Amino acid sequence: MSESAAALVPATQSARSRTRVIVVANQKGGVGKTTTAINLGTALAAVGEKVMIVDLDPQGNASTGLGIDRAQRDVSSYNVLMGDNPLSDAVTETLIPGLFIVPSTVDLSGAELELIDFDRRAHRLFDALDVFWTEPAPAHSRDPNDSASRPLDYVLIDCPPSLGLLTINAMTAAQSIIVPLQCEFFALEGLTQLVHTVKRVQANLNPVLDIQGVVLTMFDQRNKLSDQVAADVRNSPLGEKVYRTVIPRNVRVSEAPSHGKPALLYDYKCAGSQAYIKLASEIIQKERAIRQA
Repeated sequence: MSESAAALVPATQSARSRTRVIVVANQKGGVGKTTTAINLGTALAAVGEKVMIVDLDPQGNASTGLGIDRAQRDVSSYNVLMGDNPLSDAVTETLIPGLFIVPSTVDLSGAELELIDFDRRAHRLFDALDVFWTEPAPAHSRDPNDSASRPLDYVLIDCPPSLGLLTINAMTAAQSIIVPLQCEFFALEGLTQLVHTVKRVQANLNPVLDIQGVVLTMFDQRNKLSDQVAADVRNSPLGEKVYRTVIPRNVRVSEAPSHGKPALLYDYKCAGSQAYIKLASEIIQKERAIRQA
């Protein structure tokens, strides 16, 4: 772990209460979870927030999309969940100032089976984050005038496309969920399944968990189905939680991960990047309201 990454470790438990932990989840694949996580993290960092992304997807797309080569992933989220290393060992710098990542490797694909015999198997990430927040800060990070020693503002957790134990770990560790929802025919069916899982987690593992919002992704204004799905979601029981910002289907956003960059760095002016900037603004407004409540 580099010196600046080590400086993420705050000195007091009060840091946990000021850091918002948000899961980006949907059991359906290809809906824009990872794209949302990395571009939202980038947008938040761009306005001065300190952000850490935890990559819990064995595919490791969030890590790749932020330019973290597999050779740089000596300590990953797998090692953290297994208890081999503390979370602080896995924190890796990205190209974006103020944005860090706990990368993923393919080893994570076997974690759900390995965790079955562990105590508190649904709380492994929660416990790792708790230790991360309470362990003493390195001496070089204790200067109150040094912005690097400031506690994290946000932790964003990118989940695999399933409602298995990895996603349950993420939900148990978080305060809220952002649900990317592709504008396609079966969107509402998948959303219903996710809501049922959230209710079970609330009842048994994490009573503070809440769905913060639903973001419509891959919206194609030329396709009448996109308009119909958007209208159906806004008229559903979760309609009041749907963000005003809609993420359009955009070639530049799709190209960005192959260059190891968020879309906001790859092409700041493209429609997709501008949409994620607007989404970040909406989320910050919601978060401020939550903190003031």
